[in-house]
Amino acid sequence: MKDVKEKMRNEKNPIAFIETSLGDITVELYRHAAPKTVENFIQLARGEKEFTDADGKSAKRPYYDGLIFHRVIPQFMIQGGDIKGNGTGGPGYQFADEINAKALGLDKMKVSSSPMAQNEVMMVVRNEIFQKLGIKSQADLNAKMKQADGMLKSEQAKWASKSLEELYIARGVKYIPDLPSESNTKGSLSMANAGPNTNGSQFFVSVTDNIYLDGKHTVFGRVLSGLDVAEKITKVDRDQQDRPKTNVVMKRVTIIEN
Repeated sequence: MKDVKEKMRNEKNPIAFIETSLGDITVELYRHAAPKTVENFIQLARGEKEFTDADGKSAKRPYYDGLIFHRVIPQFMIQGGDIKGNGTGGPGYQFADEINAKALGLDKMKVSSSPMAQNEVMMVVRNEIFQKLGIKSQADLNAKMKQADGMLKSEQAKWASKSLEELYIARGVKYIPDLPSESNTKGSLSMANAGPNTNGSQFFVSVTDNIYLDGKHTVFGRVLSGLDVAEKITKVDRDQQDRPKTNVVMKRVTIIEN
């Protein structure tokens, strides 16, 4: 335990031992940076929090024990925490992100400097155009398609000089000041989601630097040991949906408080 603590961001943080069918992963949980996210993970892991089971009924047991890593991608990440095991499941509730954009420098990064931000820009621009033109149905869009197309480039251009923080706020992310948020770099433990404020139980471990995800996914921990296990998991045979052909199971998740 001494060797582990020497690597920790905060020695008072809890630790999660994730025992998988391919080896063990030890993670520091960032209670100092994402307290609500960490508490949710701990309560689910310990069986202290009620959730909606795969059959739609309420349940209360150690949530993660026995679940699989349902999506694994080499040079990217491993993802787990889905009660259904197909990427569509969660605990039956959602909660907000815990991210400080300024701690990540997103207030100083321009949209034009991030090629990965263009999809986000398109979503924001589309919504802005629809609102300005009063487009509320497919029929409205068909009738005003030429006008909408004409506005597209000028609306996109307005975002080039704005910050990534402004862009993601326009997408619906609500940032929290003063949190010591960290980047989605190699070894980070982050919440998977379907958009702003849709966190539940799914998480992913990055096996490479994924900083283009900064500002959109709460980082709530970091691997202290076992990153080689996560990398091994990314290399198993997968199907077209990146699901391992042979299940990689989280046999047990144990929380240790310091």
